[in-house]
Amino acid sequence: MLRMLTIAAAIVALAVAGVLAYAATRPDDFRVARTVNIAVPAERIHPLVNDLRRHREWSPWDAKDPGMKRTYSGAASGRGAVYEWDGNSEVGAGRMTIAESTPARIVFDMHFLRPFDSRSTAEIAFKAGAAGTEVTWSIHGPQLFVGKLMSLFFSMDAMIGQEFETGLAKLKRVTEVSS
Repeated sequence: MLRMLTIAAAIVALAVAGVLAYAATRPDDFRVARTVNIAVPAERIHPLVNDLRRHREWSPWDAKDPGMKRTYSGAASGRGAVYEWDGNSEVGAGRMTIAESTPARIVFDMHFLRPFDSRSTAEIAFKAGAAGTEVTWSIHGPQLFVGKLMSLFFSMDAMIGQEFETGLAKLKRVTEVSS
């Protein structure tokens, strides 16, 4: 009986070691992006993204925790504007700073504090097209070991991508309805 338990424990230990070793081979960086066409010029969309206080009008995370604590500091909009949030388990906690703002794109430095500490860069880019503006929302950054391990069981692209799709659809509705 003891011998069978020892063999079973060794098999479990090897399986766990195998999963951990395989997770270590996953990419060191991640990137998620989604694009939508919005039938208005970029000048109509840019202010909703450039002013962090206006993100409540289209952000997919605001609906997940209406009681979320929000703090704004720095510039009123554009480069240097800062937004900090502390919410429920669906939105976590963190800090977002606009690092760059041009008519073509807005770049955000993201510092997530909860559910785990991580840093990444998000970007919303605007490209003029025949039918309006092509808006691409992306995020990229280092994929720490915990992220590599989670990627074996959950698709970050599917999880974050779905939120980006929801946010872009809301941004589209807000800007096209008010035109």
